[in-house]
Amino acid sequence: MYLCDKYKVMAKKKNISEDKIISLYMDYILEHGENPKSVYAFAKLNNFEEAQFYEHFTSLESVEKGIFKALFNSSLQVLEKNEDYQIFDARNKLLSFYYTFFENLTANRSYVVHALGKNKNDLKNLKILSGLRHLFTEYVHGLGIQMLDLKEKRLERLQEKALKESSWIQLLITIKFWMEDQSPSFEKTDIFIEKSVNTSFDVLNIAPIKSVLDLGKFLFKEKINMN
Repeated sequence: MYLCDKYKVMAKKKNISEDKIISLYMDYILEHGENPKSVYAFAKLNNFEEAQFYEHFTSLESVEKGIFKALFNSSLQVLEKNEDYQIFDARNKLLSFYYTFFENLTANRSYVVHALGKNKNDLKNLKILSGLRHLFTEYVHGLGIQMLDLKEKRLERLQEKALKESSWIQLLITIKFWMEDQSPSFEKTDIFIEKSVNTSFDVLNIAPIKSVLDLGKFLFKEKINMN
């Protein structure tokens, strides 16, 4: 008995990584159809110390947040290795991200539907998506999407905030569409992505707006000069 107990203690000293915890957590969900009851039970089942869990996550909910962050990061890593992606404009970079991200979601669809299914009509308020929201909105901000030069920092900050928020809502709408998509290979989701992203950039296209503003300025000056 002493030898067996000693062996168990030694076995529990194995290294456990963040990725490994995520993998074990997803496997548990898919096999049991429910969340683990506690960190202790989860660690014991997978033969590692509970303390090792807290080296990477603070709670089981933080693992769920970590899964969606990992899906984002793995998608971006794939894109950044692609030479063509590096020379794409903002529109095509975002389209490429969408297609890659939803390929990752599809590869893990059973888990994603389990995690989000009950709240698919209220994704905006789901805490487990908060990490994804931060990463995605910062990614959109980093694309350098051209916006109006408002010449006033407060207004520009509001404009940037509106861009981030609208982009996040668009992603959530697409996730919901994908969850409900019954078409083969989720073909309708691909079409939805193309149309929605292109439409959003068409709305953001400021060249016509600039032309109108320039014309307005010209007419205003001409009117003053004529008077």
